[in-house]
Amino acid sequence: MTIEEELFRKTKIDLNKISKYGFKKEKSLYKYSKNIMNDTFRVDIEIDSAGNVKGKIYDLSFGDEYTNFRVEGSTGSFVGQIRNEFENVLKDIRSNCFMREAFIYEQSNRITKAIKEKYGDDPEFEWEKFPGYATFRNRDSKKWYGIIMNIDKSKLDKNSNGEIEIINIKLDQNEIECLLKQDGFYPAYHMNKKN
Repeated sequence: MTIEEELFRKTKIDLNKISKYGFKKEKSLYKYSKNIMNDTFRVDIEIDSAGNVKGKIYDLSFGDEYTNFRVEGSTGSFVGQIRNEFENVLKDIRSNCFMREAFIYEQSNRITKAIKEKYGDDPEFEWEKFPGYATFRNRDSKKWYGIIMNIDKSKLDKNSNGEIEIINIKLDQNEIECLLKQDGFYPAYHMNKKN
């Protein structure tokens, strides 16, 4: 995962704010530049309309792209300082031009909104070790009726991999048998397999 992907997880772009921040629209991209390190380096940021962020750093003394800050094995105070400056630019953009989302994927956020509208329940993020996991509880009994988790797809399908978000929900046993015959439905990963 790139620095940009990590920092902009669970965010959604606010296109109204990026122009005010200083981004210029060029074709289908929004572009922004900022000098760092006493004007010896320049950070160039591009954002597409879906909110995907890409950044580059240029050494202004030589006019070349500087990439060492992306190399995992690169250490040292100079590389660390450049990486830190780059992250600070991204964090400021995130803070001023993006909105926080509860989950990585839009569908999970839509489900969360629908639960809130219908039942008045907010997701509860209960585990520091699993910050992407959120439960939904019955207000009266305090028992879970659903949980959204981000897991590796291989836990559901041995022939696939990559991060996905799933929702486990409690259902009537008669509904489960019918649903499991449809694509996209799996036996519960983390809850009672019967309901």
